Amino acid sequence: MAREKIKIRRIDNIAARQVTFSKRRRGLLKKAEELSVLCDADIALIIFSATGKLFEYASSSMQELLGKYKHHSKNNLDKVDKPSLDLQLQESDEIRMGKELFDKNQELSHLHGEDLQGLTLEELQHLETLLERGLHRVRRTKDERFEKLIASLHQKLINLNSNGKRPRTECDNLVINAEDQGQSSDSVICSCNSGPPPEDDCSDTSLRLALPFN
Repeated sequence: MAREKIKIRRIDNIAARQVTFSKRRRGLLKKAEELSVLCDADIALIIFSATGKLFEYASSSMQELLGKYKHHSKNNLDKVDKPSLDLQLQESDEIRMGKELFDKNQELSHLHGEDLQGLTLEELQHLETLLERGLHRVRRTKDERFEKLIASLHQKLINLNSNGKRPRTECDNLVINAEDQGQSSDSVICSCNSGPPPEDDCSDTSLRLALPFN
């Protein structure tokens, strides 16, 4: 007849529980000793009863085996925690970079005049200040470019005149002087073109032909 399998659960009867503990404890210690002898294994076994009494077995020195256990446990913990820590740092950096990218895109949209409904009055004022500063920088850069262009044209005109490629005219002098004084070239050109009208040379013609002058 097959032996009935005992269901593993807590024994309610205190006396039966104590008897079972004593029997199985001795069996467990015996099995540990046999395993150590048969397989040349280092074994440390620690048991505390329900009343707190200590039972232990060590194939060699208990302190040495516990020290060996702590050393291996620490190494394994470092191996497990280090990748986990690196992964956490990587995830944290990705989250931070994603948030920065979102904020920059949102700020760019605001500068384009988009998605302004959710901004407060202070945020709108700050955005207006940024736009005014940007417009000022754009105008300053444009003025600098114009000044460099005018200076370059001025130098080219001077080089042409100094090399004798063409005589300097009165209009050229007006252009150079006007550029030195900050006037625009268009206004000077208009002044050159709007000179005094040519005089009627009828009197000169009459004198040459000895005709009576009216």
